[in-house]
Amino acid sequence: MTDIEISRAVEKLNIKEIAKKLKLDEKDLILYGNDKAKITLEKGTKKGKIILVTATNPTPFGEGKTTVSIGLGDALNKLGKDISIVLRQPSMGPVFGIKGGATGGGYSQVTPMEDINLHFTGDFHAITMANNLLSAAIDNHIERGNELKIKEVLFNRCLDVNDRELREVQLNNRKESFNITAASEMMALFCLANDLDDLKKRLGNIIIGKDESNRYVLAKELNIEGALTTILKDAFYPNLVQTLEHTPVLIHGGPFANIAHGCNSIKATKLAVSLTDYIVTEAGFGSDLGAEKFFDIKCRVGNIKPDCIVLVTTIRSLRFNGEDNLEKGLSNLEAHIDNLKQNNSNIVVCLNKFATDTESDIEVVRRFVKSKNTPFSLNTSYIDGGQGSISLAKEVLCLLQNENEFEYLYDVNRNIKEKISDLAKKVYHADKVEYSQRSLDLIEEIEEKRLKNLPICTAKTQYSLSDDKTKLGYPKHTTIFVKDIKVYQGAGFITVLLGNILTMPGLPEKPNYEKINLDKNNHITGLF
Repeated sequence: MTDIEISRAVEKLNIKEIAKKLKLDEKDLILYGNDKAKITLEKGTKKGKIILVTATNPTPFGEGKTTVSIGLGDALNKLGKDISIVLRQPSMGPVFGIKGGATGGGYSQVTPMEDINLHFTGDFHAITMANNLLSAAIDNHIERGNELKIKEVLFNRCLDVNDRELREVQLNNRKESFNITAASEMMALFCLANDLDDLKKRLGNIIIGKDESNRYVLAKELNIEGALTTILKDAFYPNLVQTLEHTPVLIHGGPFANIAHGCNSIKATKLAVSLTDYIVTEAGFGSDLGAEKFFDIKCRVGNIKPDCIVLVTTIRSLRFNGEDNLEKGLSNLEAHIDNLKQNNSNIVVCLNKFATDTESDIEVVRRFVKSKNTPFSLNTSYIDGGQGSISLAKEVLCLLQNENEFEYLYDVNRNIKEKISDLAKKVYHADKVEYSQRSLDLIEEIEEKRLKNLPICTAKTQYSLSDDKTKLGYPKHTTIFVKDIKVYQGAGFITVLLGNILTMPGLPEKPNYEKINLDKNNHITGLF
């Protein structure tokens, strides 16, 4: 059966029953039918442990990190643990583009998968509309006399579709670029806000442009932050759904990891921590992107830290990184283990098993991981659901008995070039950083405006540790090229664009939308 057929065949519990597992009453919920709800409760009474799932560099087709996250949560549930899973919502760009749905796979899924991958409870639409209302307000202000003397607009419109033609558009008075919603500052600050007051403050602090004296003009100068907060008010409540095995799942926010910070909302994570003893969450793409930003951005802002790291890899990914040579591709796994040990002491490597994997290949990976003095577990949750992650769950529970030594990779108070250098050396293993003249000018400008004390959010290819997607495995002694710099004061970070990264993806030659249809029973087919 396909993933969507498996999901449809499993009987869901009423969402009120899932809420009871979190000690939530109906008064704590806004119901969206019988299978999804928003949680209005601000905070519970617990202080759960955070298990972060990350991965080695992916192939273009994904390696099952979400499937492992869900399977691990289901396995902990089977072991009688008080558990919740916290994930991002998929963007409709990849859903209709190269990957299809992103709610797990096989017997390790979140349901209702069709809704989650499409409109869900409308959060992405609210974020898109808030973003574009701000854009409309900027242009309206300029049209109505431009009292703020805006000479350059720095805030872009967005859309949750891969539309390459929107990378550059001609407006009446200037050119503009669209972002995909998951790469927008609006999505990033939404996911980094601790509460509605913080959200409103961040919205007001968005830099919308420069005036004639080169001063940054902020959104709050348009008196619009109240309206934007109103649009986002209901979207800011985390969404509650369930796995196929009825484990509670909070899904909220969905920033891309190769452009933004790649983690679900702080609001959902902290709520889950207060409701259950254990929380499984994930960070997008490889540990050089999602996990690094989880540590250095999300943990700083939310005052949280992971208690254990699960590093997911696959034979397919390692072969891809070794140019079809598994032994050579192990260098990529080595790089990610080395990187993560700079941040966290409790690490387990999880090999997500595919049907094509041979016992001899699995043994090669097992021996290598053991040689790195790191626990190893084989995962089969795609086929076996939670049962296929029991050994991983036991390894995680064992690690959680240890003290965890967690550290940030850099001092956020260092200057911008020093922080970029720290990341280049410690994460990308580069010897040198080169800058475009534009990026050098912008760094000087940002530091003159006393905004240098913000964390760095690197936008780069997900397929390599470096900024060049062709440099696979464990690239060393490379040169990182900084093409552009953007300061996102509302989100609270500085984005550094490396190489040829784009903030509006395009569609592939054979997009996934060609497979998607409605059958005669009005059921969706081909989503995944």
